[in-house]
Amino acid sequence: MSVIIPFVRMMANQFKTTRGITLGVMLIAVSLFATGCLHYPINPRLQQYDPETGYRGKNMGEPGNSDKLIFLLTFSGGGTRAAAFSYGVLEELKKTEVTIEGEKRCLLDEVDGISAVSGGSFTAGYYGLFGERIFDDFESQFLKKNIQGALTRGVLLNPVSWVRLLSPYFDRSDLAAEYYDKHVFDSSTFGDIAKRKGPMIVMNATDMITGIRIPFNQDAFDVLCSDVSRFPVARAAAASSAVPIVLTPITLRNYAGSCGYQLPAPAEKSLQERDASSWQYQHLKLLTPYLDARQKPYIHLLDGGLSDNLGLRAVLDRVISLGDFWTTLRYTKQEDVHKVVFIVVNAEKAISNEKSLLGTSPGLKSMLKSSSTLSITRYNFETVMLLRASIKEWTEDVQRNRCKGGPISTKPGACGDIRFYLIEVKFDALPDEAERAYLTELPTSFKLSDEEVDKLRDAAHRILTQSEDFQRLLHDLK
Repeated sequence: MSVIIPFVRMMANQFKTTRGITLGVMLIAVSLFATGCLHYPINPRLQQYDPETGYRGKNMGEPGNSDKLIFLLTFSGGGTRAAAFSYGVLEELKKTEVTIEGEKRCLLDEVDGISAVSGGSFTAGYYGLFGERIFDDFESQFLKKNIQGALTRGVLLNPVSWVRLLSPYFDRSDLAAEYYDKHVFDSSTFGDIAKRKGPMIVMNATDMITGIRIPFNQDAFDVLCSDVSRFPVARAAAASSAVPIVLTPITLRNYAGSCGYQLPAPAEKSLQERDASSWQYQHLKLLTPYLDARQKPYIHLLDGGLSDNLGLRAVLDRVISLGDFWTTLRYTKQEDVHKVVFIVVNAEKAISNEKSLLGTSPGLKSMLKSSSTLSITRYNFETVMLLRASIKEWTEDVQRNRCKGGPISTKPGACGDIRFYLIEVKFDALPDEAERAYLTELPTSFKLSDEEVDKLRDAAHRILTQSEDFQRLLHDLK
């Protein structure tokens, strides 16, 4: 209380408010303090670990979705630019009709999962919650709305916000999460996504202390003994898009050790063997601090792009943690798959050569901008190349286990019939240099003009349909 009252008096003097208004603001502060509104919402505790229930990919999926096809989308970060670009891909998949197992379906209905980061998390989360309603109102609710302006007004012009931001347990990203909850996601949770039985939606954030990618699904929250099904989608989107300095971390409470959680057997075996040359062991070793709530009682989350700006590491990390691709398929009960599709939607910003033309030393702003863009672009490239390199190993893994030492036949439907498709949707694919430059230089804020949004959508349509890998998929599905 001693901190709140001087602050309210200071604000009253600064803005030359009347005595009545000052008293009103003070009463608001006291009321908020008494009701606990100066603290971020605590993520719910999981009472009992059960690997078969909860918000997991193996419990999702629309009726009629083929078990012979795994179809995954990843949406990159990049503010409204990324959200609009990924939305254009969803529009094109909705328009694309295919015949699978004798039944005509739109390709969008075959999507099994979407892993998203930052701006892409808004498109993914909205589709996960509302399905095809996204094509009716997502533009008005988010894409063509000045979200950035609304958030700024909510902080600067609302005396209640001034008071709440005084608390060390409540900050700008908490206010942003409340706005998204009310105006974008209709106060929905991941349990609401699960009820719709659509594709698995995984929003990704980054632990600001360890740099580890933290996905919002029950497999990850099991480690923390927390129930993600009761966690607000808006709060996950706020964490996934919490750009450092501009926004603040979203904090989770760690309840590890209170719900009976046990590591999957392959992971436990790898940790016991302590093979320092094993990728699986090194990956799991980074996760072990989270198993001790006394050592790590809180997790502070920032923008998912800091650990993976493509959302693609969600797939790679899952395979690494379980040991191999075949074990991963068995975990999700998808051993009979014959086609695995990745559509990677990448709205990364171009690296500017402007400062290379100058003899003067770049300033702090230029250095910060360059370092973030450069590291993200380089990491994106290496992540895609890692997936490409893994595909050959995964193919052999499936064939070896499914054919069980016998002849490997790759005829349609045979034990060795497994094909991977990596389809990249990125601005580099546009043949027109001027258009590429225009789109890559669009800001990564949450404010774009209607014209800019429409140009991003149109570019996504064209890039996807003109992709040779996408056309190969359509041909093979026939």
